[in-house]
Amino acid sequence: MPCRPVLRRRAVAPLVAAATAVLPLLLPQAATAAADRPHFYEPPARLPAHNGDVIRSEPTAFHLDPLKAIEVKADVNRIMYRTTDRTGRPVAVTGTVITPRTSRHSPLPVVAFAPGTQGLADKCAPSRQLAAGTESEGLFIKKLLDQDYAVVVTDYQGLGTPGVHTYLDREAQGRAVLDSVRAARRLTAAKLPDSGPVALYGYSQGGAAAASAAELAHTYAPELKVRGAVVGAPPADLDTVAGSLDGSAYSALLGYALSGLGAAYGIDVDPYLNSRGRQVIHDLRDNRCTAQAVGAHPFLRTRTLTVDGRPLTDRLRHAPWDRVMAEQRLGDRRPGMPVLLSHSVLDDVIPHRVGEKLAADWCRLGATVKFARNHIPTHVAASVVTSAEGVPWLADRFSGKRAPSTC
Repeated sequence: MPCRPVLRRRAVAPLVAAATAVLPLLLPQAATAAADRPHFYEPPARLPAHNGDVIRSEPTAFHLDPLKAIEVKADVNRIMYRTTDRTGRPVAVTGTVITPRTSRHSPLPVVAFAPGTQGLADKCAPSRQLAAGTESEGLFIKKLLDQDYAVVVTDYQGLGTPGVHTYLDREAQGRAVLDSVRAARRLTAAKLPDSGPVALYGYSQGGAAAASAAELAHTYAPELKVRGAVVGAPPADLDTVAGSLDGSAYSALLGYALSGLGAAYGIDVDPYLNSRGRQVIHDLRDNRCTAQAVGAHPFLRTRTLTVDGRPLTDRLRHAPWDRVMAEQRLGDRRPGMPVLLSHSVLDDVIPHRVGEKLAADWCRLGATVKFARNHIPTHVAASVVTSAEGVPWLADRFSGKRAPSTC
């Protein structure tokens, strides 16, 4: 009889991380269409009355590897719930509520986990990847669960559900994160308290979403008792980020941003693109999750994708895109809770100065911010440091300790 895996062994973590990162590259890439979308992800014609109301739910699983050899022992439920898009229009989004079967905490804290960049295709939704064992942030989610916290992971608008994922839309992301907590508490199967401590956590795209939720919480969801927010490597200034991405190994992310923000603002991006550009953008939108997208389209110069040969970064400085980019900026609103902002000096995707400026902007507004810089090479590797710093920092916030500040 084969031995059962032991989750506490130190050797498991790097093996799972490697499997999660590499095996998706080997999986076949099928186009995502309505026929490929499970029925659970089809919203009803009429949505419930309140943000955070649960539309439907079903039991699911949380696996740490694509072979599904390591299943996390917890109560796991896939949910669909109501939130609002950037215009205030009600929309249905999906997510996952993960509850420890026992906990030393009372009342049970809830961590709203804002996922980093997954892709635009429906199959990339975290609620599908957690069940499939292909979620790249699965170990970070489990680390929070190991602290006996409930964790709720949103899929964001249009990721899994119909429509294009509104990637990096500040308000839609922040609202989806906050409403995920409301939904988790209203989910009968989760057995969560109606009130109690809440925290926000996110890295990269998730860092922007957690930062947005931190800025919006006191007006959009004032009933939530948010004790703190962990914000890792947030793309707080898209102009600066776009300039660093064009022609880089991660240039595919510019295609995500163009497509996602175009969908959020009702802008048809095809007229800006030549035939190759349309092919690349449609491929990113319909077929590939992040690992495959980065591998398939590295070092793209966006001037080779446009009808006039101008880089997309130039286009983004002019109407209507200049307003779109400006409205995604973080740092103009004060978070009403302490924030740990973690960013590597050697980040190769989101320049360190972007996170540093966000921390300074929040400090100027009177927020309590600890800016934690590190020197871990690459954006992906530095996410481990954010988790290592963030989990004990959250434990201190839940225990009522005074938050440190570098302001």
